[in-house]
Amino acid sequence: MPIPDSALSQAVNRARRRLLPFLLLMFVVAFLDRANIGFAKQHFQLSTGISESAYAWGAGLFFLSYALFGIPSNLILHRVGAKIWMCSIMVTWGLISTCTMFVHGPVSFYLVRLLLGFAEAGFFPGVILYLTYWFPGRVRGQVMGQFYFGAPLAFILGGPLSGLLLTLHGKAGLLGWQWMFLVEGSLAVIVGLWAFWYLSDRPSDAPWLSIAQRSALQEALAAEEQLRAAHGPSALLNAFTDRRLLHFASVYFLIQMSVYGVVFYLPAEVAAILGKSIGLEVGFVSAIPWLCALAAVIFVPWWADRLRRPALLAAAVLAVSGLSSTLFLLPNGALALAALCVAASGFIAVQPIFWTFPTSYFSGRAAAGSIAAINTLGALGGFVAPNIKVWAELHFAFPAAGLYVLAAFSLLAAALLALLGQAGPALPPANPN
Repeated sequence: MPIPDSALSQAVNRARRRLLPFLLLMFVVAFLDRANIGFAKQHFQLSTGISESAYAWGAGLFFLSYALFGIPSNLILHRVGAKIWMCSIMVTWGLISTCTMFVHGPVSFYLVRLLLGFAEAGFFPGVILYLTYWFPGRVRGQVMGQFYFGAPLAFILGGPLSGLLLTLHGKAGLLGWQWMFLVEGSLAVIVGLWAFWYLSDRPSDAPWLSIAQRSALQEALAAEEQLRAAHGPSALLNAFTDRRLLHFASVYFLIQMSVYGVVFYLPAEVAAILGKSIGLEVGFVSAIPWLCALAAVIFVPWWADRLRRPALLAAAVLAVSGLSSTLFLLPNGALALAALCVAASGFIAVQPIFWTFPTSYFSGRAAAGSIAAINTLGALGGFVAPNIKVWAELHFAFPAAGLYVLAAFSLLAAALLALLGQAGPALPPANPN
């Protein structure tokens, strides 16, 4: 007997209300611990004597170790479940992030960043995989867009929080940047322990769904799994030899170069616009581009779910954002800040649209491995971005050269997105309700 669509809608809405706020909290904490080095940059370098090139190298080393452990981590999650594995990931990375407060030179900085990359590698691809266990394709773009609230929220909240913690300089014998790493790393430990008690691995494990809701959701997800298996790879080896995997990974690599070209340097750019050192005021102003990104990540994925060619919308958004990033150094502070807002909004909003393509194409273990592989190769963009920015500025002896190079990579990503098209099998249109 067909299961009423109302039961499916109720299950999806219940899962959305139950899971997304907590996943958002996890993402906010993850992004804080990954990118808070950007807020500490000036004070951290002055205190430890780390040079600009050493900072860029250390900031990027995170992504090298991150790239090594993403695939095995996602395969472990697929096997043991999210609640156990997410708890382990968050507690471990929280402890390592806290240890950044003990850095005293380049070598210890490199070591902590490498260990942090290993610890955090499984979080993001694990959440993307976890969302496929709970949400049908017809709403997945919107759901991923709502999950991506975490990125701008991390900076809306993280900018003022990090700036405030930096003002605790000298309290209890700790420097301001040490307070920042201590507090924000401890948050990850607390949330990780909470995840073990809060998360349910699959709909069949959710006592907070009714029997009818569980059945409806499981049936819808099983039908989509069969559809993906019929049109795309479900075995891990087949996924790794599929040409689409390289296409997806190339796009995501270039997107991540754009994102971290903004993330690692936005506080410094805002400080330059205001003519002030990084502190509470710069932290508040740094939140403005991420407020704009929060609005974009609500609207753009919602719009994409209703289009027949969402890749074209994503490509257009990415191209506009890349061009805007060339304007960060304008002498007019208001225009420079507006450019930061456009770039940050587009680079964040395009990502949930991107993830609807691989998650609609791969299934089974292929989904677990390919999502991690795409994220792993994409994360290398976070290593390349700060280093290529520094190289371009030194090579061309021109302050804006790094921004122009990163903008060119954004335009290349937009072109590859436009070629992507509908990567997976046709799925039902989004539920307008």
